[in-house]
Amino acid sequence: MKNTYWRSLLITAFLCCSPAVHSQNPGTAPAIESFFKLSSFGGANLAPDGKHVALLMAGADQRLALTIMDTATNKLQLIAKYSNLDVVRVSWVNNHRVVYSMADRQLADGEQKMGPGLIAIDIDGKNEREIIERGNAGSAKFRVLSPRYQFQSVVGTPDSNDIFVIQPSGTRKTPSATMMRVNTVDGVMTGINSPLNSSSFMMDEQGEMRIAIRRVEKLTTILYRDPKNDTWRTLIEFDNVKDDGFSPERIGPDGSLYVTAYNGKNTKSVYKYDLENNQILPTPLVELEGFDFNGSLIFSKKLNKLIGIRYETDANGTLWLNDDIKKIQDKVDALLPNTVNTISLPKNGGEIVQVGAFSDTNPGMSFLYHTTSGKLTPLGVTRPDIDDRQMSFKNFVKVKARDGLEIPTYLTLPRNSNGKKLPLIVMVHGGPYVRGGSWNWNRETQFLASRGYAVIEPDFRGSEGYGKQLFQAGWKQWGLKMQDDIDDVRQWAVEQGYADADRVCIAGASYGGYATLMGLIRNPELYRCGISWVGVSDINLLYDVSWSDNSEQWQKFGMPFLIGDQEKDAAQLKATSPLEQAARLKSPLMLAYGAADYRVPLVHGTKFYNAIKDHNKDVEWIVYKDEGHGWRRLDNNIDFWNRAEKFLNKHLEKK
Repeated sequence: MKNTYWRSLLITAFLCCSPAVHSQNPGTAPAIESFFKLSSFGGANLAPDGKHVALLMAGADQRLALTIMDTATNKLQLIAKYSNLDVVRVSWVNNHRVVYSMADRQLADGEQKMGPGLIAIDIDGKNEREIIERGNAGSAKFRVLSPRYQFQSVVGTPDSNDIFVIQPSGTRKTPSATMMRVNTVDGVMTGINSPLNSSSFMMDEQGEMRIAIRRVEKLTTILYRDPKNDTWRTLIEFDNVKDDGFSPERIGPDGSLYVTAYNGKNTKSVYKYDLENNQILPTPLVELEGFDFNGSLIFSKKLNKLIGIRYETDANGTLWLNDDIKKIQDKVDALLPNTVNTISLPKNGGEIVQVGAFSDTNPGMSFLYHTTSGKLTPLGVTRPDIDDRQMSFKNFVKVKARDGLEIPTYLTLPRNSNGKKLPLIVMVHGGPYVRGGSWNWNRETQFLASRGYAVIEPDFRGSEGYGKQLFQAGWKQWGLKMQDDIDDVRQWAVEQGYADADRVCIAGASYGGYATLMGLIRNPELYRCGISWVGVSDINLLYDVSWSDNSEQWQKFGMPFLIGDQEKDAAQLKATSPLEQAARLKSPLMLAYGAADYRVPLVHGTKFYNAIKDHNKDVEWIVYKDEGHGWRRLDNNIDFWNRAEKFLNKHLEKK
C-alpha cells in the first residue's frame, strides 16, 4: 500500500515540470471539476539546513499527506497520512523535527466540528507527540493543550525544540491573547509575560518577545520591550479607523525594527524605525509608485542584514539586495521564463533553494534548484488537470472613472478569441476594503474565460492596496460612487471594443453580491443579468444580525465611519439597501447562500428572495445547507458553476 502511494507521489512530481505532458486537449474546454477540485499539492518547506524538504502531497484519495524528502538523494519518507484528514500545514522546529496541523478539506464550513490540532514528530517518523488536540475541549490529556490554543510559530533558534502558541481570550469588545512557549519533545509549557490586553505579538530572531499590540475599542497601541532594561514602553497609540499609525513588519537579526506606514504619503511603504527616538526614519526602504507595500522582508542571519524584499505591484516580484542571490534568481528565471518564480533560501545556508512558480495561466509548481549543478528537481504541481495552454491571459489596466479617479482593473479575454465584442462578466470582489485583483490563476475567472466570456475585475474606490486616495474615496460610498466605478469600468470595456454592450452580466460574492443587486436595481439597462452569492442584501442587517464574525469594535467604530451610521445616515442606508429597493429589481438573477454562513447569514438571502419572488419570476434561488461564506465542497462548486454556465448561456446569448 505504501509503495503505491510512493509511486503516486513520484508521478505527480514528474508531471509537474514536464512541459510536454498535458492533461487536456487544447481544443476542448476543461470540465468544471478541473477548476474547482482540491489541489493535489499543498506546498514545500525547506529545512533550516536545506538537507530535507517537507512536502504536502495528495494521492488518488485527494488527501494531503506529509512526506519528507532528502534533497541529496531525493529519497521520500512518508511521515503522516490519514484516511479522513489532510495535513494542511507543516513547519520546521529544527533540522530534525517538524510540527503539522490537520483539516478535512472535503467538508463544508458547517460540517467542520474540530480544530486543526498540532502534532510534533521527528523526520524519521519517531518521537511523535500531540501538542494541541483537535477536539474534546473538556478532556484533560497530560501536557496536551486544548483546541482553544493556536500554533503561532517556531522559536527557530539552533537546536531548539520549542514553539510558540497563543490562547485567544478577552471579549468581542476587548480581544486579547496569551502566548506560551512549548517544548515539542516533553510538552512542558512556559508562560511569556506580555502587556495587559495584548492580542498579537512579534518575536525577534532569538525567540524573545519584542512587540505587543493592544486593541481596545478604536485605539491601537504598539508596545516595545527594550532589551537594554527589559521593560515595555509605548511606541505609538492611534485611532485605528481615522489615523494612519504604522504596522510592525519585522525585527531584523540585529534588532532593528521595520514598519509599514503612509508617513505623510499616498501609499504605504517600508521604513526603518528609530527605537532610540521613537520615530519613523524619513527615507523609505521600499516605495512602490501607485501601490501599497504588500510583501515581506528577507534577512540573512549569517550576514546579519536585509538581503531581499518580496513585493506586489501589478504582479509579484522580489528585489534582491545580495548579488549572489540575484544571480541565482536570474538563472531560475531563465529556466522558467513564463512564470513568476519565488526562491526561498534555507535559513542556515546551503546549496539548494526552493522555487515556487506560478502565473496567470499556471496555478503553481514547486521545484528544488541546485545552485552548483544548475538543475531543477520537481517537487509538485498544484493542479495537474489544468493545462496552461487552455488558460487565458490576465492584464492589468487603469480605467478613469467619471470623476477622474483611476480604477486599477484586471481584464481577462478568452484565449484564442479575437477579443472583440465579447459577452462580458463584471466580477466584483468582496470585502470591500481589501485588494481584490492579483496577477495569478483564479479559478472563477479562468472557468468563465474557458466558456468564452471576457472577465473584468475592478478594484473600485474603497479597495486597499493602491494608496490612501483610492481607499478613502470609498468611505460611505456603498451603492453610490463605488457602484459608479463598477459601471464606468463596464463602459470602458464596451468603448474599447472588448465587450458587447448588450451582453453584460454583473456577478460577485459578499460585498460583490451586494454590488450585483445594486447594479441591477440602479442601472438595469447596463446589465442583462446578475449572479449574487453570499451577498449582503441590507446594510442594517450587517448591524442587527451577526452570529460571530464581526467584532464589536468593527460594528461600533468601523462600520459607522466606513459604511454608514444607522442613525445619522439612515436615509442613505435605506436608499442603498437592495432589500428596501427590491421592487425595482426585475432582471434575471441567480441568488445563492450558505445556510452555515456566519459572516453574511442566510437571513440576507431569505428576506431578499421573499421580497422579489412575487414580481420577478426569473430568479434562481439556491441554498447549500452546510456551506458558509463561499463553497468548499466539490459537489456544491460543480452544481453552482454548472447552473451559472447554463444561466449565462441563456441570458447572454447573442440576439
